[in-house]
Amino acid sequence: MTRIGIKEIAAKADVSTATVSYVLNGTRNVKHKTRERVLRVIEELNYKPNDIAKSLKSRRTNTIGVIAEDVTVFNVPEIIDGINDFADRHDMHILLTNLRLHKRIGHNFDQLDDYRKYAENAVNELLSKQVEGIIYIGAHPRDLTGLIDTAGKPIIYTYCYTQNDPSIQYNDEQASFEAMSHLASQGHTRIAIISGIMNSLPSRLRFNGYYKAITEFQLPFDPQLIKLGDWEAESGYRLTQELLALDERPTAIVAMNDVMAVGVLRAASEAGVTIPHDLSVVGFDNREFSSYLIPQITTMDLPLHEMGFQAMDSLMCIIRGETPDPANHLPACKLIERDSVAPPARVM
Repeated sequence: MTRIGIKEIAAKADVSTATVSYVLNGTRNVKHKTRERVLRVIEELNYKPNDIAKSLKSRRTNTIGVIAEDVTVFNVPEIIDGINDFADRHDMHILLTNLRLHKRIGHNFDQLDDYRKYAENAVNELLSKQVEGIIYIGAHPRDLTGLIDTAGKPIIYTYCYTQNDPSIQYNDEQASFEAMSHLASQGHTRIAIISGIMNSLPSRLRFNGYYKAITEFQLPFDPQLIKLGDWEAESGYRLTQELLALDERPTAIVAMNDVMAVGVLRAASEAGVTIPHDLSVVGFDNREFSSYLIPQITTMDLPLHEMGFQAMDSLMCIIRGETPDPANHLPACKLIERDSVAPPARVM
């Protein structure tokens, strides 16, 4: 049975979804004829407002503010789609603000003072429109404690975090452990890792997963196989050259993002090392280009849509005076198996 919502009523009554919301909530004057037409359709369709809509009615709006640091960064669109998915299912409205930080400040995300004014202006604009709460989507996972004040309105962070507010992240440690488990199951024992910047929380958590796998599968721990990159392809290229120059080469490399994995492929190609026959490679993030490379890269897929959906679900719990389920705050990543992993050709 098709669920009836504000969109279906608006389509049948030939009005906007906002007009239907105004009629239901009595938040604005609507022309008498239009109001009568909407009410008639509501009766015909036997529409029953859902519990969330009822709870929001007493708070005047049915609107959530979303602040995206930059909608052009790869993770943001899918998170927004998850937010919209939840909103569509519960007849809610979304006001989206794009800070365009990547265009404005480049990669200098640790310089909070350089973009504090953009975030504060976005919050003030959303609060002036009486949003019920705010979701803040980061372009890079990091601590944003002290960046903004929401004047008591509930806020959820995702793909970033603060020391005081709830946040929805993906499980970095689980993902790294699963990548290592996959390589170990293929028979690899000498596995190198190219990390991101180690002052990054995702880098530290992914390294924890790497070390956990080393311990659990009783793999040899060799510090020479641990390389510190900077998330860019050039570091993946340079560090793979160093790994391939070792007397005892690794048979597999885990690159902590797909961009560095591109550098791994380039270095291997220049050295005459065939992937996956001579060297297996696992990336991270499941960026779109990872399936276009030759070979296609095995990688860890981030649960971005689920993060957006869970951010909305948790925010609504807080608005209703409930405590969000912590189990929903760390959705798991998924291994995407492609062509860059095979059993080692020989024991190294």
